[in-house]
Amino acid sequence: MRIALVQAAPAWHDPAANRELFEQMIGTIDQDVDLVVLPEMFSTGFTMSSSEVAETMAGETVAWLRGQAIQRDLTIVGSVVIEDGAYFNRLVWMPPDGRATTYDKRHLFRMAGEHEHYAAGSKRVVVTIGSWRVCLSVCYDLRFPVWLRCRNDYDLLLCVANWPAARQTAWDALLRGRAVENQCYVAAVNRIGTDGNGIEYRGGSAVCDWNGVAVASAEEAERAERADDPAVLYASLDLDAVRAFRQGFPAWRDADEFRVVS
Repeated sequence: MRIALVQAAPAWHDPAANRELFEQMIGTIDQDVDLVVLPEMFSTGFTMSSSEVAETMAGETVAWLRGQAIQRDLTIVGSVVIEDGAYFNRLVWMPPDGRATTYDKRHLFRMAGEHEHYAAGSKRVVVTIGSWRVCLSVCYDLRFPVWLRCRNDYDLLLCVANWPAARQTAWDALLRGRAVENQCYVAAVNRIGTDGNGIEYRGGSAVCDWNGVAVASAEEAERAERADDPAVLYASLDLDAVRAFRQGFPAWRDADEFRVVS
């Protein structure tokens, strides 16, 4: 599978401008890509003004995701502020048939007051693309290995984020850690630039393999360009390779049994 991570600096509280930004970037993506990943809250930035910016699943941003997926014959994913009985930080997985699957962020970042403005999700979601099984997650979820533990039920952990530069070291370590402990690929896209609250983001989008080795990284792009320049990162993922590693080094067989209580 060929994947593209779109690392950019979304405009603050301006969905129309952000749809235009990401449409332009998606338009430059190689035609052999199967999956395009956008950052967390890509249409607004990471905002606590949920009541001001929320859309519905019938709104313009979800319709735009559907149109892009159908038009370009690929799967596109990113999180959006959605009102659906409550306000959710909702990751929308949109395949080329236009039938969306959603995951509501489970772990809300209390240090920014996210738990006061959004409802937490209660369901872990694994989707498929071809023969790949993909676990969906959003930003702060990365810090909670029990929730993301692979019980031999996924091959790729996907994370969309607005992870601040002040905690960049933690981001880098957690991506590798989740990949190693779950014997899977981890693909994670983070934003760049500075948001409307003055928070700085340094990207660091990457794809890691089951040994924690980066098979795609934004580091070289960040060194070559200004920190606020956008970038598209590509990675080719090998399903046979991850399966062979699990078979040859079956640590998952010795994992502890547990049940997550909502």
